[in-house]
Order: sequence, then C-alpha cells, then structure tokens
Amino acid sequence: MPQPVLDIVALRSLTAIADCGGFHRAAHSLALSQSAVSQHVRRLEKTLGSRVVEREGRGTRFTPEGRLLVEQARRILAVHDEAVRVLLDTEGDTVTIGSTEHAADQFLPRLTAAVQEVRPGCRVRFRIDRSARLVEAVERGSVDVAVYVTEAAATEGTPVGGLPLTWHATPGWVPPPAPAPVPLVAIEDPCAIRRRAIATLAAHGVAATVVGDAGYLAGVLDVARTGVGVALLAAVGPAPDGLSPYGGLPSVTPIPMSALARPGADPETVAAAFEAVRDLLRPAG
Repeated sequence: MPQPVLDIVALRSLTAIADCGGFHRAAHSLALSQSAVSQHVRRLEKTLGSRVVEREGRGTRFTPEGRLLVEQARRILAVHDEAVRVLLDTEGDTVTIGSTEHAADQFLPRLTAAVQEVRPGCRVRFRIDRSARLVEAVERGSVDVAVYVTEAAATEGTPVGGLPLTWHATPGWVPPPAPAPVPLVAIEDPCAIRRRAIATLAAHGVAATVVGDAGYLAGVLDVARTGVGVALLAAVGPAPDGLSPYGGLPSVTPIPMSALARPGADPETVAAAFEAVRDLLRPAG
C-alpha cells in the first residue's frame, strides 16, 4: 500500500492557523482565500484519516491529532525551507527571522519593518520555534536573527529587555476555593514561562497544578478558552480572543529575552532588528 504523503502547502496553512489563531487570520497572512485554507486542512484530514481542526463557536480548536501534526509540521517545513534555500538559492535578498511563540504576533511585524527599512525590497521569512531550537538554527546559519527566552537556551545572546507576563483566563473565571490548587494551563516542559508561573505561585504560598498543556501556544489558548484553568501569557498587544487578564494571582516579573544573529550577518540589519525588539519591550513611561 502506498505511503501517505503530507502536502507541504497544506502543512503551511495548518501552522498558520496555529500561529494566527484561526482560519481567517491564517488566510490573510498567507494571501489566500479562507476557503483555500479550509481545503488544505481537509486534504490533510483525508490523508491522515482523522480530524485535526474543529470549529468551536467563532473560533477553532485543534484535536489531539491536530496538535501532534502541528508540531511535526513545523519540523517538516523548517527542513524543507532550509533545503530549498541551500540547494536552489533562488530567493535573492532574503532575511530569515526566528521567534518564540510568545508575543510572535508583536515581534515579527516590527522585526520585518525594521529589516526592510535598512534593506528595501528584502524578502523576510519567518520561523517560529522553541528557544533552544532557534539558537541552534542561528548557529547553523538557517536563521539570520532570532529573539527568544534567555533562560530557555544555553546561549545567552544579546539582552534586549524583559517580556511582561500576565495571567489570562476566560472572562469571569474564578479559581476553586483554597486549599484546592490553582489550575494552570501551560506549554509542556521544558518551558521557562511554565516554570516561572509555578515558581511565582509557590513563592507566595499558592498551591498550583497543571490541568492542561500542549506543545505549542495555540494549544494552550485552546485549552484555556474552555475555562478549565488560568494561563501565564505575554502581556504585549491585545489579549487573545476569548481570554482576558486575570488579576487575582500574584504578579509575575518580566522574563528576560535575548536576540542572536548568525555569524556574518549584515551588521546594520542586526542592529535594526535588535533595536526593534528593545523598543517593543521597553517599559512604558
């Protein structure tokens, strides 16, 4: 029996849904129609023989199979895109920017604008991944500039500021009464923000337990939107759809962020990118 083949274009649409939080935004980011993105998802579901994305009210939710597919899709696309770049070298002036999922929707547009200001006409590509993998990609030369959580990688890089963190839950969410532990939703280990959430509560004598986790941020948001628990999220930009800041828990100090550029990267491009991140993370006032 022939081995099933996963379509690269469909995988790119799937990861865009995860990164953008829905079909409409994914379609906009890919310059496709929403129906085309939906067709890509159906193509993947037909190949795998199982549902990967389900509608939930006005939003979307990934099934367990879908969450696993997104994780694998990121790896497949990273290897595919690097192979195309190295083997064909047809992209001309291209800069690849890497970012963790935390606040990527804020980092990437600013980094793109900063790079294109010093390199007009430059094509910008993105890679969203975990901090340690981003550092490895920069050191391999497949990512030009990356912004990541400092303590989540072995390489410190250049400090660019602290990422503010705030508890988020569904509107009106109330934790169970003490002494029941606070239910947390977080990215699966290893995750520096997950550790920061647990350590902060422990330091204030607040018991906590992780009731839901996922391998990527979109999965965490899907679980948090069910109302089962509270999530510690980046506090830059608007709150994710269906969630709002929750002020009933101890505040959390910003987590340090670093930026790293590949050896030999254009100094002017690097300086502009690093300053764009610093500007976003600079405390107001």
